[in-house]
Amino acid sequence: MQKILVLEDDLTLNAGLCFELDISGYLTAASYTCEKARQLLKNEPFDLMILDISLPDGSGFEFCREVKAKFPKLPVIFLTAKDLEQDVLTGFDLGADDYITKPFNIRILKRRVEVALRRGTAVPQQKPDGYDDGYLRLDFGALTAVRNGEKLAITPNEYKLLLLLTGNAGNIVTRRILLEKLWDCEGSYIDDHTLTVTVNRLRAKIEDAGHPYIRTVRGMGYIWIGEKI
Repeated sequence: MQKILVLEDDLTLNAGLCFELDISGYLTAASYTCEKARQLLKNEPFDLMILDISLPDGSGFEFCREVKAKFPKLPVIFLTAKDLEQDVLTGFDLGADDYITKPFNIRILKRRVEVALRRGTAVPQQKPDGYDDGYLRLDFGALTAVRNGEKLAITPNEYKLLLLLTGNAGNIVTRRILLEKLWDCEGSYIDDHTLTVTVNRLRAKIEDAGHPYIRTVRGMGYIWIGEKI
């Protein structure tokens, strides 16, 4: 069960948020101060943090900076009445995954929580430097790929796809996660059909009859099934 830390000093709102998230299948912990949240984070792992900016013992911005320094992979959603453009930009600059202003729609909040958690689990805790099973060699630092001694021409999106799949080897990476992650620097993205084409082209480049690497899980996504030796 995924655990969410709710840092909100409005007791009524905090209780309501925790209730709504609990009935949606999450496990929540309520905190009304930065100090209490600090203790909770020290004593147990969390999958997501929701926090306000105006808190009785500090700024949510500064607390986010502190938390990201210690837990860089922890997804953070700001939930606040501060709706100035600069505040929103500051939140994202500090590493927030989302910024929601009050008043808010609880159904939309839940959906954004779902998306933030999904993104958090889509990226490996430690990105692999590469992959090598003696037949296929991938170097994500140098952006090179070699199959049976032959250098392959791999596109940027194919490298991103390989990084996500190898970093989550043995686990299903859903199509939705891949579609969310395969954005380029211009904000362009690939659609569902293009994802299928990209996977098929990648398979044609790296696989042969004796070396399968990507398994399709129909209706869900893909699994990296190669094994390092």
